[in-house]
Amino acid sequence: MLDPTTTTRRDLLKAVGTAGLVSLAAASSARAEEAAPRKTFRIGVVSAAIHGKPQPRNGHTWHFAQYLHPTFDFDAFKKHYAPGYESHVKYYRNPAYNFGELPFPDTRITHYYDADPSVSTAFTEVFPGVQVAKSLEEMVKEVDAIWMGDASGYGEDHFDLVAPGLARGLPTFCDKPIGGTVAGTRKILEFAREHKANIMSSSLFRHEWGMEAALRMRDSGEFGPIEFITATLHSRYKLDPWMIYGQHPVWTVMTLMGPGVDAVSMYEYQDTCHALITWPDRFPAHVWYGEPYEKFEYCRTEVHFKKKRFQYTPSIEGDFQYGHHYEMFRMAAVFRQMLLTGKEPVPHQEILEVTAIVHAAAKSLAEKSRLVKLAEVMA
Repeated sequence: MLDPTTTTRRDLLKAVGTAGLVSLAAASSARAEEAAPRKTFRIGVVSAAIHGKPQPRNGHTWHFAQYLHPTFDFDAFKKHYAPGYESHVKYYRNPAYNFGELPFPDTRITHYYDADPSVSTAFTEVFPGVQVAKSLEEMVKEVDAIWMGDASGYGEDHFDLVAPGLARGLPTFCDKPIGGTVAGTRKILEFAREHKANIMSSSLFRHEWGMEAALRMRDSGEFGPIEFITATLHSRYKLDPWMIYGQHPVWTVMTLMGPGVDAVSMYEYQDTCHALITWPDRFPAHVWYGEPYEKFEYCRTEVHFKKKRFQYTPSIEGDFQYGHHYEMFRMAAVFRQMLLTGKEPVPHQEILEVTAIVHAAAKSLAEKSRLVKLAEVMA
């Protein structure tokens, strides 16, 4: 055996050959990279409003963005957000459920902004080291990326909230509905492109355990093409919430089928609605909003391949909270990957068409379920 303390380069070449030496060099480089200090991405978290009113316990910042911060004060969380305490103890901040990834070694929330600063203090107590941002303009000078979360808002304030960061070229997560209207969504996407800022927007449904499995099945080609999809949402339907939460099952369809939608028709009956989404070159997809369940699952998706029907919910091994933890973690992980690679994970056309589908469905409903061309609302 060669003695590593006395072996010369010539001895190594004789022993392992040039190819082997290259492998040794690569391994050595990898070890050096692991040992090198990582860049820590400073994240500025922004909370959207609902028609001008703040969301003091915005689940899309408190729950979704919390994966980006390494430390957590459980006592403060129990004081400020008691209903979420058990799920965080058991799953979301439990080292036994970290998927081999958490906490991320290179992300930290440094600032939290709300137009009403009085509601931000609680967040800073739960996440040690986070500062209340006095203004977006000052915050974007001190962070490397923006996460803008909106649990139940309509998107009318989203451009104003993300524009300062985008103008500085900061990678940005902009929650759904990204722009509220088709024009609003297009405005944000074009602004991001103009300033060469990477942007990400999607529903949590895009990151489910079952979704990832369905995408692997689709891409393998083993089961043939997707013939149609039924995506449902567990909630009682009304038109107003459709504009927000209808985004979820539409994102499910878009993720699996892709953009290029031709037209949409929607029909409602009592507290349920059905939307038919069509393409010129593939089978249609179905969206149901208002499916009742015996057990809460939030959504259910059936993917009908030519040779297989695959059905899934957010749950993993029948455990909804575990599956919910996974999809939230994966969305944060995809955002982090965008920071690391500089590559946007979601095509702009998909983001824009999701907004257009939701609005085309509302237009269809107002016109006796007419099949509305997407071009009518995209213009």
